[in-house]
This record gives sequence, structure tokens and C-alpha cells, in this order.
Amino acid sequence: MSATERTLTAAHAEVKAEITRTDTKTGLLLAFVGAVLAGAWTVARDLPMNRPAYVAGGLGMALLVAAAGLLLRSTRPNLRGRHGFPLWATLTAEEITDTVASDLAADIAGLSRLAVAKFTTLRRAVDLTCAGGALLILAALLAVGGAR
Repeated sequence: MSATERTLTAAHAEVKAEITRTDTKTGLLLAFVGAVLAGAWTVARDLPMNRPAYVAGGLGMALLVAAAGLLLRSTRPNLRGRHGFPLWATLTAEEITDTVASDLAADIAGLSRLAVAKFTTLRRAVDLTCAGGALLILAALLAVGGAR
């Protein structure tokens, strides 16, 4: 194996590992957002709410739902992609060997674009989760201490 092939193989493994890390973070954040949504709904039912608390809480919940939607979109399988499983499913064993031998750089490029897209979506979901959480805290403060 030449130095170029080793470098390409290492880069391919690195990109796949980054996709795995991003998917793991996405799954954990999705579980967290779901727990916050359920907890906020449960707490809100027991608090005496005023109009400002309803507005802040509603906006916070909407941002958390939007974050959950982004996270689900990030984890949605891409079966139309040119690289990975969909490609392999259409090839014979010999074609797979030929494709892997000649197309590793293209696969790295395609997977890298996928990793960047997943990471960008995850970052946006984190931002929405933070903003939604802040609005829920504001809603709780308004409900308890109240702007009357």
C-alpha cells in the first residue's frame, strides 16, 4: 500500500468517525430536547400562568420543537446519495472492489460534505435549544414572580 493510499484510508476513517460522533451527539441532544419538552409541559400545567409567561413559554416550546425537527432531519438517512450504502447496494462484488479502489477520494469528499451538513444542523439545533431553554426559564420566572 502506497503512502497516498494509506493517507486516503486514514482520511476516510476519520470522516466516518466524525459522522459517527456527530450522530451520537445528535441522538443525545434529541433525547435531552424531548425530556425538556415533556418536563416543561408537566411543570407548566401546575403553574398559575399569566399572559407574558404564556408568550415566553410558547416561544420556548416552539424553538425546542424546531430544534427537534432539525435533529430528526440531521439523522434522516440519505438513500439518494452517491456514496456509501445506496451505491454498494447497486453494484456486484467485482464492481464494489473496482469502485473502492478507484473512488476513495470521491467517497471522502462526499462523506465530508455529509459530515459538514450534519454538524451545521447540529450546531443550529444546539442554538435553538439554548434559546428555547432560556425562554422557558423566563416563562417560569414570569409565572412564579410574575409580571402582572
